[in-house]
Amino acid sequence: MKKTLLLNPPSFEKFDGGASSRWPATREIESYWYPVWLGYPAAMIHDLGGESRLLDAPPHHISPSETARIASEYEFVVLFTSHVGFRNDVKLAESMKSLNPDLEIAFVGPPVTTHPEQALRASEAIDFVTHKEFDYTVTRFASGEAIEKIPGVHFLKDGRMVSTPPEPLATDLDKFPWVTPIYKRDLDIRRYNVPFLLHPFIAFYSTRGCPALCTFCLWPQTFDDHRWRQRSVRDVAGEVEWALEAFKPEGLQEIFFDDDTFTFNPNRMVEMSRAFKPLKFQWSSTSRAHLDYETLKVMRDAGCRLFIVGFESGNEQILKNIKKGISAKRSLQFVKDCKRAGIKVHADFIIGLPGETRETVRETIEYAKQMDAETLQVSVAHAYPGTEMYEWFIDKGVILKTEMSDELGQQLPMANFPHLPAAEMLEWVHRFYDEYYFRPRIVARIVRNAIFKSSERKRLYKEAKEFLATRARRREIARSGQI
Repeated sequence: MKKTLLLNPPSFEKFDGGASSRWPATREIESYWYPVWLGYPAAMIHDLGGESRLLDAPPHHISPSETARIASEYEFVVLFTSHVGFRNDVKLAESMKSLNPDLEIAFVGPPVTTHPEQALRASEAIDFVTHKEFDYTVTRFASGEAIEKIPGVHFLKDGRMVSTPPEPLATDLDKFPWVTPIYKRDLDIRRYNVPFLLHPFIAFYSTRGCPALCTFCLWPQTFDDHRWRQRSVRDVAGEVEWALEAFKPEGLQEIFFDDDTFTFNPNRMVEMSRAFKPLKFQWSSTSRAHLDYETLKVMRDAGCRLFIVGFESGNEQILKNIKKGISAKRSLQFVKDCKRAGIKVHADFIIGLPGETRETVRETIEYAKQMDAETLQVSVAHAYPGTEMYEWFIDKGVILKTEMSDELGQQLPMANFPHLPAAEMLEWVHRFYDEYYFRPRIVARIVRNAIFKSSERKRLYKEAKEFLATRARRREIARSGQI
């Protein structure tokens, strides 16, 4: 067995990159998602008797130089890369190789699935890349199997790319080990902060893939597929029960189910709630806006606290353009039902989707106010290579530039619509936040939630400072004409 480092690499400051971040960027407020995908092979290698370590550099503030030094002590590194962080990841790989020329490095993640040869030719430091999910692929390599015999890999031989046929995606997810024991072994859960989740929290998956067909979404189109695969309710509840006890010393407050769409099957949600209720814990999850009130009530009674929901736009035509599959009207009813059931909603919106105009942005802002979700996040549209929306952007000739971020890792618009220039899109993001959050009812809600808990007051103060500083930097970039 090769001594293996599973690495979520450092990149930009406060950058939440690969290994489960669906929207890689430097956040307005410093926050990090768990590197769930890397946790599975770390556990598999361990279970086979090998030595593995999951190193999540960004939240633990491990520098590139220190990461390279740590990696030099290993024989094999699996680096989860992102489109935004790829160039920095290549530099890091070269630094690791310079310290240990015998080190073998695999890049995994969406960019190397969509453009394997481009990734391989970016640097001789990259020994091979993988196709989509990589659990068994890298575990087999760590076990000493010859690269030519391992399915789903790309590598260079005599100057030409060699590709092995990929295996079918795993369907029996109960065969995978739990990731939470790896968190306990290798991570400090107090380092993970997401503004709308309780702190500290842990996150893992109960399913893989997403049947929804949203044209912009990176993961199902480039990585974990549209085929929805589920763990058994019993297996999920077992990991929950183990984690609640294991992380009690750290003061665990919440479990977040970070599936592409945790709630896709309402019947499964009822079954899951029945299994969760005796465990008496708080949990949150991703969701679509399709659940009815009765299902929501069952989930709330079992400890469900909050949903993250991608509403994207308040304009019905834009929702059709991106194949969202849920109307704006239905989403409003869903949020009303959530409030009635006692479940909070964190709403995600995107500016710059196909069909966007100044009028549709204004419509979405007013729609969000009417919805009045507990918290809100606004992003500019990123057309990731390998997605249907990327092809639309190319076909319409609206790509402004291929860079998705500035030199600080902050999101920049990729499109420059004739009726909505890129710089104006970024200004609309700022205006959206201002109009939404500086309403008296929202300010009162935030203060009320923090007033009785000193830790939340400190957190709110820190996050407010970070948000305002980020907004100022982005406006400076816009004024300077860099976009």
